[in-house]
Amino acid sequence: MRYGNALREELTSPRTTPLIGIYDMYSASIAARHYNGFFVSGFGFAASYYGLPDIGFIAWPDMVNFVERLRLAFPRHHLLVDIDDGYVDPEVACHVVQRLERGGASGVILEDQKRPRRCGHADGKLVLPLEEYLEKLSLVLSSRKDMLVVARTDATEEAEIMRRAAALAETDADVVLVDGVRSVEWIRRIRTVVGDKPLLFNQIAGGKSPRLSLSELTDLGVDIAIYSTPCLFAAHGAIEGALVDLKMADGRLPDTRETDCIGVKGSTELLEANISRHHADHHPAAV
Repeated sequence: MRYGNALREELTSPRTTPLIGIYDMYSASIAARHYNGFFVSGFGFAASYYGLPDIGFIAWPDMVNFVERLRLAFPRHHLLVDIDDGYVDPEVACHVVQRLERGGASGVILEDQKRPRRCGHADGKLVLPLEEYLEKLSLVLSSRKDMLVVARTDATEEAEIMRRAAALAETDADVVLVDGVRSVEWIRRIRTVVGDKPLLFNQIAGGKSPRLSLSELTDLGVDIAIYSTPCLFAAHGAIEGALVDLKMADGRLPDTRETDCIGVKGSTELLEANISRHHADHHPAAV
């Protein structure tokens, strides 16, 4: 159970650490070729596993099983997992954190929303009273061993954002996230309020936050950037395009020998790398 410390060590880098949002094993297989860290996005998982929006449909056993499959295939990647509100009940949150830690997760994000919950970049979010959230967070922190914990607030009113960010920075959580930050100036203000506590920034295409490069985020003092849905949205466009092309070609598939299209051989080679017996060990490379 050293995955949490491996991710903490990554945060000592002078540059912002990117974690790429994946939504299934296939997207993770492709992302693993380019990045050493994954974000298990609630948005992506709800979309891919249930075909539903990110408004609270995820059942925790499904998420735990997904993370276990990821860890078996990717023994050296960081896995930061979105557990939403901890599946409502504090005792459930603690149980899920323990299961995820045993399954190989590097860390979790626990938000302060109350039901009905929403994607962090959607309108209509509601938050728990701060004291109630801090109590849940404290129980989660006492339940983990090595696992990294990100404390997240979904507050939208300016004074409340600052109050909660300061309060989260005073806890034993490893990282603070204010989701749906709307401007660079607000990132600077939050960075000042949380002091030396590591800061996480969430980027999602079409979301409320500004589109920033890793270099820009480094200059702003952001320690981790999660990219929630690049794989999901890219797949959406690619699948749509491929099926339009297939329809236009009267059902004739493209010739993979003459194009860059993926065929049986390329796909099989990608997936064969995930067979666990091919891995030399099951510990993160950063340890």
